[in-house]
Amino acid sequence: MQKILIANRGEIALRIINTCQMMGIETIAIYSEADKEMPFVKAATKAVCVGEPHVSKSYLRIDKILEIAKDEKVDAIHPGYGFLSENAAFAEQTRNAGIIFIGPEPKTIELMGDKIASRQTMEKAGVPVVPGSSNGLKTIEEGCRLAETIGYPIMLKASGGGGGIGMILCENEQALVKSYESTKKRALTYFGSDEVFIEKYIPDSRHIEVQVFGDHFGNIVHLYERDCSIQRRHQKVVEESPSPFLSDKTRQKMFETAIKAAHAVQYTNAGTIEFIVDQQENFYFLEMNTRLQVEHPVTEMITGLDLVKWQILVARGEKLPLQQSEISSKGNAIEFRLYAEDPVRFLPSPGKITTLKWNMEEGARIDYGYVEGGTVTPFYDPLIAKCIFYGSSRQTVITSAKRFFKDVNIEGIKTNVPLFLNILETDSFQTGDYSTNFLNKNDLK
Repeated sequence: MQKILIANRGEIALRIINTCQMMGIETIAIYSEADKEMPFVKAATKAVCVGEPHVSKSYLRIDKILEIAKDEKVDAIHPGYGFLSENAAFAEQTRNAGIIFIGPEPKTIELMGDKIASRQTMEKAGVPVVPGSSNGLKTIEEGCRLAETIGYPIMLKASGGGGGIGMILCENEQALVKSYESTKKRALTYFGSDEVFIEKYIPDSRHIEVQVFGDHFGNIVHLYERDCSIQRRHQKVVEESPSPFLSDKTRQKMFETAIKAAHAVQYTNAGTIEFIVDQQENFYFLEMNTRLQVEHPVTEMITGLDLVKWQILVARGEKLPLQQSEISSKGNAIEFRLYAEDPVRFLPSPGKITTLKWNMEEGARIDYGYVEGGTVTPFYDPLIAKCIFYGSSRQTVITSAKRFFKDVNIEGIKTNVPLFLNILETDSFQTGDYSTNFLNKNDLK
């Protein structure tokens, strides 16, 4: 594999480029007209404009991306995360064009992208799922009957949903009836399908995921867990490993279940099995992400492995570099997603970054997408950087993160740094006693 096209932008594009450079692989970056001055564009071996700023006219243009890939004679395409990374049609068309898609099989992406189909698959495999509907709801009456059976509150979800979109908490029947049609319409708009289903809402739950990796020889390993419970609007803000909540017994059981889930779909490349965990440590399959996760650096820090390198090796037909017995976890890591956004209302704050300065802490890693003088445009997710901290203990990591964020100097835009400092100061975070309701409970919403 000599040349890879990166069908993405920002920090993840730059992250992939860095590994390719270390492996002696040339990179082709695609960029929209709005991104022409971005760091990833300058870092790539070559960069080609893919279209206008709006995603539908640039980063989602399958035809244009494949045209560039053919023109540049690339061996493979890495989709990163978001955009087309979990688009089965894109994976299929890439392979039909004789180009390697760095990810799982298209059929796996399609199956796991459908929340109802993935739920049914896991049920058959003996993987525990949240009590709820195993098929799409045909009528609101059917939904009300089922909700009454499993008990309120419930979550009304879009089958094709993701990233917290298409999820509504319903405390009672009135709320379910009120949200039903609007959720179906939103699902159709965002995901091309209006199919919805319901699941029992688990209060004060944890959102814990297991990183898995498979090759084309049937080998599948886990790379430990990440606790992603601190969220706003069902979207992750802070991730850490190991989870301060899980007992060793439950942790091991969760690893075994994740491996079982991956084998059920003959999984290849990088993937993540996400679980919802109640206060008694009962855990249930939530979804499978068939791509590299935003929070993959947390896993890299505790294992010392390069997940992007593993992706490339597996995609070109090699066996997993290590067996399960050769993989170990050491220390603690916490990642903070640094956004250009209002830290109270969580609304994007586009604009020019006039100042961007930070003092690097020992054990710190910054996966950045922007530099000082860059402009955060309103067209894309406003993630500026991912700030990851590693240390021998969780308290060491928390102390480093506090110092780092107190010293950060970012001007020209609003950021969620004040939110991070508030999170780090709370007793519940410092003790690891938190859930997905953390921000609400601590009035940090």
